[in-house]
Amino acid sequence: MKPRVRFAPSPTGYLHIGGARTALFNWLYARHTGGTFVLRIEDTDDARNSQEAVDVILNGLRWLGLDWDEGPLTGDATGPSKGDRGPYFQSQRKENYQRRVEALLSRGLAYEHEGAIKFKMTREPILIPDLVVGDVLRPLTDREEVDPDWVLVRSDGQPVFHFVNVVDDLEMGITHVIRGEDHLSNTAKHIALFKAFGVEPPKYAHIPLILNADGSKMSKRDKGASLTSYLDDGFLPEAVNNYLCLLGWSPKDNLEKMPLAEVVGRFDLPQILRHNAKFDYEKLTWLQGEYCRDLPGDRFYELGVHAFAKAGVDTNKFPIAYVKAALDTCKGKIKTFNELPAYASFYFRDEIAYDPEAARKSFVPESKPRLEKVRDAFGRLSTFDAASIEAALKATAAELGVKVGVLIHPTRLATTGHPHGPSLYHLLEVLGKEKVLRRIEKGLGSCW
Repeated sequence: MKPRVRFAPSPTGYLHIGGARTALFNWLYARHTGGTFVLRIEDTDDARNSQEAVDVILNGLRWLGLDWDEGPLTGDATGPSKGDRGPYFQSQRKENYQRRVEALLSRGLAYEHEGAIKFKMTREPILIPDLVVGDVLRPLTDREEVDPDWVLVRSDGQPVFHFVNVVDDLEMGITHVIRGEDHLSNTAKHIALFKAFGVEPPKYAHIPLILNADGSKMSKRDKGASLTSYLDDGFLPEAVNNYLCLLGWSPKDNLEKMPLAEVVGRFDLPQILRHNAKFDYEKLTWLQGEYCRDLPGDRFYELGVHAFAKAGVDTNKFPIAYVKAALDTCKGKIKTFNELPAYASFYFRDEIAYDPEAARKSFVPESKPRLEKVRDAFGRLSTFDAASIEAALKATAAELGVKVGVLIHPTRLATTGHPHGPSLYHLLEVLGKEKVLRRIEKGLGSCW
């Protein structure tokens, strides 16, 4: 039988990066083995549930490209969503839980207690064979007087997580439970319940936790903890997937940048590391930069335009060729797309503001006559391309007896408002002669 795995998040309003990594490892194992990846929303807690919280999970998984294989059909069967499948929802499976409770009660394996229903827990230690952690023996309790029985259904009629989790895994035929190591302490209860139902439990693989760089537990307030922050900050899903693969899994050859298709071929549970993983935001950002550099031009253009629009910069007012040429000068220079508006919005603004610190350094009295020479040299050019601009700037520097950098800094500031950015010669070519001369003229009348 081919493996059947599942990701079963609770809709809490955000998707933790650790949950995303758990989903990814389950998806990878299913794709590696030709198995099935099931998505199940554990929404039995009515007080915490909302469609908005569910959408956060679904949108995050779709953004990562982690498609699930089963679920009820959604949308109009004749409409554009024909064939789309939603996840399973525990809130829609209450009859299953009631039926299973009644079966346990009828066999004397559960009993009513103060309005609740409790499971009659085994009194023997439970062995947990784990594919990552190894064999773990869980003693029943350190003190015999402590009642090991536990609640299946609360007095308000709500089934508890441990119960519905096992029932769903049983009825969905889950063969491997791949989840965070923080769930290991619950597994003895789950194994005992599987055996009470007369079936063998699935194989367990508890994966290491993701910690902050200082070794502390990662909370939702910590930087990088929420998957949504990566969508907001302009990360690429392939970069995030790649980095998540490296948190607790090793391909054994120290290769770091790997497309997901290659990871699918390499991934297996025995390669999951035993020790906790430390989250390194700088390494993720570096990996993001590598993926961003390698993007095909059309996709870089599409994501770039979206980043500008999100920042309130309207590129639609400019010719497509101009926008693409502007974005071409940014490729390989930014790491995340949320950096793009600050880096290159000067292309799309009629008025630019000068960086104050850069103006204090570059707009000094001795720079004014030099910038006037640059203006005049550019004005004489019949061809305004990067090569001609570079030659004119170098010839002007030689005429003045200064290094070319002395001219580059005030020219860049006058034309972009910033001390850093794309290649000066290429950005000037994109801006065009008329706009460059106009901006230099404005710069000559400012801040001296």
